[in-house]
Amino acid sequence: MAKLVAVTACPTGIAHTFMAAEALRRAALSAGHEIRVETQGSVGTADALTPAEIAAADAVILATDVRVDESRFAGKKLIQASSQEAIRNAAGLVAQVGGRVAENSVVGDTAVPTSVAAGKKYIIGITSCPTGIAHTFMAAEGLEGGAKALGYDVKIETQGSVGAGNPLTPDDVRRADLVVIAADTNVDLSRFAGKRLYSTGTKPAIKDGAAVIRTAEQQAAVQGGGSLGGSGAGAASGDYVAAAAAAKAAKNAGVPSFYKHLMTGVSHMLPFVVAGGLLIALGFAFGGINPAPGSFGDTIKNIGGNGAFQLFIPVLAGYIAFSIADRPGLAPGMVGGLMAMQGGSGFLGGMIAGFIAGYLTRWLNQGIRLPRTLEGLKPTLLLPLLGTLLTGLLMFYVVGKPVAAALTAATTWLQGLQGTSAGVLGAILGGMMAFDMGGPINKAAYTFSTGLLTEKNYLPIAAAMAAGMTPPLALFLATLFFRNRFTKEEIEAGKAAGVLGIAFITEGAIPFAARDPLRVIPSLMVGSAVAGAMSMAFRCQLHAPHGGIFVLAIPGAVDHLPMYTVSILAGTLVSTLMLGLLKKPIAPAAPLAEQQAVATD
Repeated sequence: MAKLVAVTACPTGIAHTFMAAEALRRAALSAGHEIRVETQGSVGTADALTPAEIAAADAVILATDVRVDESRFAGKKLIQASSQEAIRNAAGLVAQVGGRVAENSVVGDTAVPTSVAAGKKYIIGITSCPTGIAHTFMAAEGLEGGAKALGYDVKIETQGSVGAGNPLTPDDVRRADLVVIAADTNVDLSRFAGKRLYSTGTKPAIKDGAAVIRTAEQQAAVQGGGSLGGSGAGAASGDYVAAAAAAKAAKNAGVPSFYKHLMTGVSHMLPFVVAGGLLIALGFAFGGINPAPGSFGDTIKNIGGNGAFQLFIPVLAGYIAFSIADRPGLAPGMVGGLMAMQGGSGFLGGMIAGFIAGYLTRWLNQGIRLPRTLEGLKPTLLLPLLGTLLTGLLMFYVVGKPVAAALTAATTWLQGLQGTSAGVLGAILGGMMAFDMGGPINKAAYTFSTGLLTEKNYLPIAAAMAAGMTPPLALFLATLFFRNRFTKEEIEAGKAAGVLGIAFITEGAIPFAARDPLRVIPSLMVGSAVAGAMSMAFRCQLHAPHGGIFVLAIPGAVDHLPMYTVSILAGTLVSTLMLGLLKKPIAPAAPLAEQQAVATD
């Protein structure tokens, strides 16, 4: 039996996050493993993993679609997957982890930590301060000087505002005789399980590094309560060298991927879009489509339109850059996003600005070499200044005008679509919304539609929401009218899917699609395409980008509300009928056997 920990997260932090967590729990328990799952969502972190739980874990599963902090899992066997993969193939992920743990247990039993050289101690450590600048590097210098004065080999990792400098490798941890932490912030200690460890602040290390090391030799305690010999925790710290090294290399090479960088930006942007859209809709409710200047309705509309909506492109660009380059990328990204919005290149320009700012800042951080005493200037002065300057120049002279022209042409084309042409675009958006239900294709359609809100084009988002509501609603109806096509568990799940559907949470359909993808997904795509096509053809416009049926009740939130309702109902009915036609009836013997088994219990 293995001890596992996991983290699940998706851009919206709602359905996929919790469905992936539940799938992993069930799969692990079925396989006889212990598991603790942390969920990271839009309402914060739930069931947070403690350092002790991470230290005791044999392996880690990260089922995430956005960037999460991996540093606390250093030295642990790590399996990475999307939230969708965890939902659809949780058993496979758990089996993969279990297999690797079993393979390495033999190695772990014979591993014996060795020192760098006989009779010469190897000291490793971490320094960190709240700002990640001067004290961090001065403390590192103090410890390095003190260790060398005592005749020890030494390596100190600095955890600053530009990330980890001189990072400790799993091999460094394995070989270390003593770990010294000189930090004024919380530092993840899980990778040092089984090592003698001593903690202090940065000031003692700056004042007298040699004294700190002498004190550490006398007072250090074994981290995590493990043993230093044989096959204990000390050996265990070297069990996952290959996996940890691969994870570290992947992170330094730029993982998360392009999609994860984008989804990090989108996940931070969505609250601004949703809040702004709903406030605009409430302004319409209180003051009509054109509220009188200075009225309560006009004030609410301005809070949404001139407040929240003015921020979402800078936030998108800023957090794309943050995902790529950490904190130094935030300012260049936000400034680039603001320039995109003011220059007319809108949502598309903001996305480009975020990637330009992120990769430029990361390149500058890697390319600029300063003496350690001046290293603190990089995150506070050089990187924000140069990153913002170069991003701004590129946006102004290279990117802004061509992208603005392309966006204007696309907006004019979209606004001019009538009848069949509009229906084709709506059908494409609708099919994309139902194809992977919360995955990359779904998010691409929704992100495209949301971005056009800045151009006051409300047609695509109406089609996207109608198409996104259709799949779970259709499954709810199918479990009512075609009960012999579904198991008892699916019939119960259909009720929950209906509730999720009216709230525009497409992910409610995923469990059904995972069990029978060849029949369910085409059925849902056809119905969603019908809903999207009809919405666009009827020129329905949606002023709030989320909320499902609850938005429909707000006066003025939807143009052509009757036909919009018809579009949703039509798409739902088409998918329901296709599910009834394509799904095969379950053999009647199975339910009878279940009833007899229940009766004899």
